[in-house]
Amino acid sequence: MRAIHLLRAACLAAAALVAVLGAVPLAAQQDLSAAARLDPAASAAEETRQGPVLALALDRPVPWRVEMLDAPPRLVLDLKTLDLSRLPELAVSDPFGAPRAGEASGGWTRLVFDLSRPLAVSEAGMTTGGEGGRARIEVTLKEAEGVSPAAAAPSQAATTGPRRPVIVLDPGHGGVDPGAVRDHVHEADLMLRFARELREALLRTGEWDVVLTREADMFVSLEARIDVARQAGAAAFLSLHADAVPEGVARGAQVYTLADEASSRATRQLAERHARDDLLGGVDLAGHDDVVAHLLIEMARRDTAPRSDALADHLVAAIQGAGIQPHKRPREEAGFSVLKAPDIPSALIEVGFISSQSELRKLQSDEWRARMAAAIVSGLSDWMAEAASRQPG
Repeated sequence: MRAIHLLRAACLAAAALVAVLGAVPLAAQQDLSAAARLDPAASAAEETRQGPVLALALDRPVPWRVEMLDAPPRLVLDLKTLDLSRLPELAVSDPFGAPRAGEASGGWTRLVFDLSRPLAVSEAGMTTGGEGGRARIEVTLKEAEGVSPAAAAPSQAATTGPRRPVIVLDPGHGGVDPGAVRDHVHEADLMLRFARELREALLRTGEWDVVLTREADMFVSLEARIDVARQAGAAAFLSLHADAVPEGVARGAQVYTLADEASSRATRQLAERHARDDLLGGVDLAGHDDVVAHLLIEMARRDTAPRSDALADHLVAAIQGAGIQPHKRPREEAGFSVLKAPDIPSALIEVGFISSQSELRKLQSDEWRARMAAAIVSGLSDWMAEAASRQPG
């Protein structure tokens, strides 16, 4: 059966690009939806000292995503969208074959490169802000090792004996998407640091294995973050944020789960847009139409939603029990895309709000972050214990 390894490591939203590409000329910013033009002379697909690299020089940034396919090995790059007129001029050498190109659904342009051997994505990113608003996509490959490039093995965890539950921590934002910014402090950097500290706190208990959706300041698409959780076999998925509010003052921690309305919409979108072998862990939906897929996904959501709610409730209780100030509405629901995995209990934690100077000081405090990490560990432990007590036998 064909194995699909998703990395979709840089699917940039046009709205986010407008916010972060201050160096791009206004004319380019106003035309982000137009087809990007390729500069073949500054592009290549070739073997380098760092490994095989696909580098595309474009006249403007566009949303994009990358994935690897097996049997036979291929690299697939989707861009929204690319002018294909100069694609035949792209220099290609082993292990890359000449690209095949066509229009994909949803207004995407798809490039497919046959590979002479199995490879996996090592790094993928887009640099922007070049002269005239130019952008450059680089995808560096490595030898395939039989694991998905999107999900690392559980960090510092024993691989013998009974398998421990896997907690996937998702530091929000990253790369070209810094998240909220205050006093030159980026939400993405704060949450990566906190995720690493929380991982260590979880590993010290010996109860869990831990995977991060990103280990560096890199952009990872929302879909790729969910893919990491599924490929890791996550028992729970926690997305970590420290947002800013445009008006007023927000203080304290909040925990979100997926709202019912957003859940229904997400189910339809999953059934319509995703590969059938990537919808539900352990359930092969290949050959089923959208209606059947919709029903099966909805059934999974109905089973998972109460577990997500219980997870969020235990986290809020543990945060309050640790004497950490909660938000005035500590428990909320919303349509966050990163919470839309139908088969994995998921919650988004607003650790604090960097729009407040006092909140920013807390988030920068080693002692405060240690207390928050301990509270989250306690909430997870209580949630797991309650779930175990309800198991038959």
